[in-house]
Amino acid sequence: MSAIDSLPPLREVIAQHGLSARKSLGQNFLLDLNLTAKIARQAGNLSSCDVLEIGPGPGGLTRGLLSEGARRVLVIEKDRRCLPALQEIAAAYPGRLEILEGDALEIDPLAHLTPPIRVVANLPYNVGTELLVRWLTPPDWPPFWESLTLMFQREVAERIVAEPGSKAYGRLAILAQWRAEARIAMQLPPGAFTPPPKVSSAVVHLTALPQPRFPANPAILSRVVAAAFNQRRKMLRAALKGVSPHIEDLLVEAGLKPTDRAEQIPLEGFCALARAVERESQGKSG
Repeated sequence: MSAIDSLPPLREVIAQHGLSARKSLGQNFLLDLNLTAKIARQAGNLSSCDVLEIGPGPGGLTRGLLSEGARRVLVIEKDRRCLPALQEIAAAYPGRLEILEGDALEIDPLAHLTPPIRVVANLPYNVGTELLVRWLTPPDWPPFWESLTLMFQREVAERIVAEPGSKAYGRLAILAQWRAEARIAMQLPPGAFTPPPKVSSAVVHLTALPQPRFPANPAILSRVVAAAFNQRRKMLRAALKGVSPHIEDLLVEAGLKPTDRAEQIPLEGFCALARAVERESQGKSG
C-alpha cells in the first residue's frame, strides 16, 4: 500500500506490468507518490474541476490528482502498455477517471470534459512545447482551460517565464505572458525520475488571463515576434525588413528604437508594433 492511496507503490506497478520507460515516447516516470501529490497541489483546489492529464504513464501523477480530490480526471495515453495500470486506478476511484488511448496531438478532449477545466501534466519531452503553444494560441480567448500546471525541462520552463534582456527571453515568453500569468512553481532534480534525464525539470503554473495584457492581432503579433527572434542578433530594422518596407517608420511609431534587438523589447513594445503593422496593412487595403 502506498502513502497516498490503497494501491501498490509505483515500483511494484511498473514491475508487474513490465513498464520500462521508452525514450522514443519521451518517457521519464515519477515514482515518488508524495512528490506527484505535491505537483497536483500546485494546481490549487481541484474538487470542483475536471483535470486533463497528458501522458500519465503508470499513473503516478494521476493518483496524486485523484487523492488530492480532483472531481474528474481525463488521461490521454499513447503507450498501450500503460493502460492496464491506469485501469486499476480507475477501479480504485470509481467514476472519477476516464482513459483515452491515443496521441494527444490528434485527440480533441473537450467532448470528454466539463468546465471548469485545468490541465496538469508531466508532459512527454518530445511534445511538451508543441502542446503548450497550442493551448496558448486557440482561435478564441479565454481558452477552455483555467490553468496549466506543467512539467518541462528546466531550460524550457525558464524560457516561459523569462524577462526582457535575458538569453532565455524569446517567442515562448511572449506567447505565454501575453495571455497568462506564468511562474515556476517547483523544481525537480534528475534523480526524481526513472530513468533520470540528463537535465533538471521544473513545474510551470500558468493562469489564463480574461483577456490579453495588451491589444494586438494574434496572427500579426506572432509573425512580428517570430521574425524578430529568428534573427535575434540583428537590429530590429534588419530582422523585420520582411514584415514591411517601412519597418523603421513603424518601429518609431510603436515607440521602439530601430537599432534595438529583439531581446531588449518588452511584451508591450511588440504589441504596439503589431498594432502599427496592422494599421499600415489596413491603410493599404482601404
